[in-house]
Amino acid sequence: MMEIFRLVLLVVGVFFYTQAFADKPEFEIAIRQHLFEPSVIVVPANTKIKLWVSNEDKTPEEFESYELNREKVVLGGQRSLIFIGPLPAGEYPFFGEFNPKSAQGKIIAE
Repeated sequence: MMEIFRLVLLVVGVFFYTQAFADKPEFEIAIRQHLFEPSVIVVPANTKIKLWVSNEDKTPEEFESYELNREKVVLGGQRSLIFIGPLPAGEYPFFGEFNPKSAQGKIIAE
C-alpha cells in the first residue's frame, strides 16, 4: 500500500513540475567552432526562461556564468536545457569554460 502511495505522489509531483515549466519562453543558442551563436540573446525581464544549448562541435564545452549562477557541460553533438531567471533587467555575461577567449556571450533582460 505504501508503494502505491509513493507512486501516486511521484506521478502528481512530475505532473506539477512539468506544468510549472511548460509555459516558459524558450531560447536557443548553438556552439559552433568554439563560439556561441547568437552571442547575444534578449529575454523578457522578470520571467523564468528555458535556454537550450546545442553543441555542434565534436568537443565538450561548458556554459558558465557567474552572474547567472549557472554552469553546465554540453558534450559534443548534444543539447542541454538550462532554466534561468526570473532576471531583473540587466546584462548577464556567459562564457565557455573550455574556450573562454572565444566562447563568450551575454543575455540581456529587458
